[in-house]
Amino acid sequence: MITGSVEVLLNALRDSFYALISLVMISVIIQIFILKLPKSKVYKISRGFILSFLGLTLFLGGINLGFIPLSNEIGTALGETDNKILVIFIGLILGWIVTLAEPAINILNHQIEDVTTGYINKRTVLYFISIGVSLSVVLSIVRIYTGISFWYFILPGYALVFILSKFVSPLFLAIAFDSGGVITGPMVASVLLAIMVSFSNAIEGSNPLLDGFGMIALVALMPIISIMILGLIYEKKLKEGVY
Repeated sequence: MITGSVEVLLNALRDSFYALISLVMISVIIQIFILKLPKSKVYKISRGFILSFLGLTLFLGGINLGFIPLSNEIGTALGETDNKILVIFIGLILGWIVTLAEPAINILNHQIEDVTTGYINKRTVLYFISIGVSLSVVLSIVRIYTGISFWYFILPGYALVFILSKFVSPLFLAIAFDSGGVITGPMVASVLLAIMVSFSNAIEGSNPLLDGFGMIALVALMPIISIMILGLIYEKKLKEGVY
């Protein structure tokens, strides 16, 4: 057990090094030839890189040691549950909770609120993204239960995106697509995807290669739609003089 844990942490250490080394090298080159920041700022940035390296290592190690095995157990337990309504409700809650824990979403929301000087509330954006992710998890569960083709979800979804883009302001259109890209981060990939694959594997007649995967595409799609709907609400409130 201890040997396995050490191996996982060493792999996380290696992955974190490979993930950050190119960024460090580029930053050093830019610092030498372009930025030429004072030593005090260089030291501060260096401490940030070190903390990022340690944090990423611990995060990846924790994901592989804890979240993925737990997610596999949750997915299997859900697949063995006969009450489909309960499973869908649990999926809804899981999608909401995982979104709240996604670090990239919190960074995006802070940037949105800062750039718009509070015009767009970060908590409101977070809630709407969470709704989108929760619905994507529900759709993934329904797809596994019914065996409906993936295309019946993706094509109408993006058709709706193109329709809504005609009525949403450029600001919310940009935020929507960034939200769709950012939400597919480590928490969603490690927790929700592992749950769906194990869930599909536990359902009789379901093929985890065909049904378990594809959830990430839905997770990337639904927040785009939910943020566009938020944009429509803001437009309506603005016309009414609320904002």
